Amino acid sequence: MYAIQAQDVSKTYKNGVRALDHVSLNVRKGEIFSLLGQNGAGKSTLIRILTTYLKPDLGLVQILGKNLSMKAARIRPKIACVGQQTSIDTYLSLEENMMFQSRLYRIPKTQAKLRMEKLIQDFGLQSYRKYPVSSYSGGIKRRLDIALNMMSAPEILFLDEPTVGMDIQSRMAMWDMLKKIRNDFGTTIFLTTHYLEEADILSNTVCIMKDGKEVTQGTPEELRSFIRQDALRILFPTKAEAEKQMVFLQSVFPASQMTVRNTDIMMNTEDVRSDLERTAGFLLEAHIPFYGIQIVQPTLEDVFLRLTKKKEMGEEK
Repeated sequence: MYAIQAQDVSKTYKNGVRALDHVSLNVRKGEIFSLLGQNGAGKSTLIRILTTYLKPDLGLVQILGKNLSMKAARIRPKIACVGQQTSIDTYLSLEENMMFQSRLYRIPKTQAKLRMEKLIQDFGLQSYRKYPVSSYSGGIKRRLDIALNMMSAPEILFLDEPTVGMDIQSRMAMWDMLKKIRNDFGTTIFLTTHYLEEADILSNTVCIMKDGKEVTQGTPEELRSFIRQDALRILFPTKAEAEKQMVFLQSVFPASQMTVRNTDIMMNTEDVRSDLERTAGFLLEAHIPFYGIQIVQPTLEDVFLRLTKKKEMGEEK
């Protein structure tokens, strides 16, 4: 059964900007669904519609089997949305914030305390419960913000870039928290993120958007199958060195096959083993210093870059 169904959803703002152009997607109950796209792709507009803040101009949206345009008031108590800005009172403690949240949703006090204790235990917040939120790190504030929104026991939790600005340890703690919400609470999670690795690790389903349209949707494995061949990865000490040496490699391989990613050159190739020997030979003969060369399988990031790049270059309609 689907938690969210959207069909041919369009939205144009008063200034003439068309944010969504016949977007369709399906989100299954109990899954983590990641929405990917560059800035301006229409992700925020779509979330505002799905969380009942905006009405679409065209299209049909059903949330938990209810028509969004007709049953918005009945849908709102069953969903929760955590934006990029935390919504917690920094002058209150963790416990005070959570109990205040329970009163907003008219949860009986006894039930609220039981739910609060479970959330504190499950999300590893025991040592923070009595201290003012102003003393918390950014990562703990974000975890508390999500725990607050779980006080109402939502069936769908919308998360807008929940790990932005976090260090890797905090991000990994957040990933564990999101998996627990899905696996232990059975909550459907609708996630937007700019971290492709994050979407790959967490998601049951991924949707890539571009210019207000969905480009593709499927499991991470299905999306990786769009790039059927392996690629070459040439390792350099710095990004500047990789960019410099790519100019020389263009005398052997077309520029369209190569991109610089971090400190490496990624090269798409039809014959990976032959091109591995050819590339290594060229680098050695030209005395170009490099750390190594590898055959790598495509990642979700490769798919994202390939699909959005094609759209920009007009290679696909």
